[in-house]
Amino acid sequence: MSARRLILVTLHYLQSDRRAGAHWVADAFVRAGWEVIFVTGALSHLSRLRRDFRFAYPVRAQAGKVRWVGDRLASFVWYTPWHPANLRSARLNRWSAPLFRRYARFPLGELEPLVAGADLLLFESTPALLLAPRLRRLAPRARLVYRMADDLTLLRNHPVVLEAEADLMRCADLVSVPTAALLKRFPPVPNAAVQPHGVRRDLFEAPSESPYGTGGPHAVFVGTSMLDTRFLEIAAEVRPAWTFHVIGPLHGVPAHPRIRTYGEMPFEQTVPYIRHADAGLQARLYEPGAESLVDSLKVMQYTCCRLPVIAPEFLVSARPNWVTYVPGDRASIGRALDAAQAMDRAALPPDGVWSWDDLARAIAGAPEPAPLLPAGAR
Repeated sequence: MSARRLILVTLHYLQSDRRAGAHWVADAFVRAGWEVIFVTGALSHLSRLRRDFRFAYPVRAQAGKVRWVGDRLASFVWYTPWHPANLRSARLNRWSAPLFRRYARFPLGELEPLVAGADLLLFESTPALLLAPRLRRLAPRARLVYRMADDLTLLRNHPVVLEAEADLMRCADLVSVPTAALLKRFPPVPNAAVQPHGVRRDLFEAPSESPYGTGGPHAVFVGTSMLDTRFLEIAAEVRPAWTFHVIGPLHGVPAHPRIRTYGEMPFEQTVPYIRHADAGLQARLYEPGAESLVDSLKVMQYTCCRLPVIAPEFLVSARPNWVTYVPGDRASIGRALDAAQAMDRAALPPDGVWSWDDLARAIAGAPEPAPLLPAGAR
């Protein structure tokens, strides 16, 4: 019996150093015996003009070709002359809409004959959502799933992408969301299910040395955008015993002896910084749609490690490890740090933490798992 086939359409590049949810989901399906075609979409000449980080990889040379990188794992780069991109002008967006609606007509190269044999079509939140109707026609018996991992309004996508998203949500067999907050823009979605981001439990549970040395407490932020740098500035002033560690390609981080920046690093190297921290920071700036960050991948990782999570008050959660502050308020930020330091971490349950295998099974249509870690996991 041949392996079942997954076509996974995402923004990410399979062999990128940046490990995103799509990579972990692909790995989980391969472990489960599936054949996975990892499709990199929303990549075009416009991406080059915007200095997209994916051009650090040979995406142009690989465009239109299916490249097998393992027994059951392949990469396909769908590189097009243009893709739907927000032109930052309501008038330009209206004028460009008829053209951008034609995006899905570009050739699919070596991918097209493989789609007909697909058992599962999985789309992430990306302009390549416009490709969903075409792939559904090529594989009419395949299960169609939209993994809404991001809020496309928060990412400022072109209106035709938002139209395609609404259409996909009506016809998908499953709309998988990591948090119910992502559904707030839509009318009731009967085919939606809250399915959290997965966590590499094996990495977070494995013994490791602390990168912090002596002293403490230590708080860590891992991310690529929307960092509340004012929080860091105030926190370092009002609680000088704390040290704040910022990992990611971020700019504008305050220069302060208690704030340390590391830039971008491979995922595996971030694990000890999270596992041995005293608190995880979800210190985010507010933009419309930011509420969906309440259950981000990093929050799942912090929770897996039983860390208190410090977040702004607009991120509302019932998690017992959740501590909020009023942005810009010195007294509130000080109290949040004190509350995090006072938490009994041994008593914090890792509620709602799934593995990537759990998520892959749920997306494939299996019964949802019981997602708690063992009581002694740390």
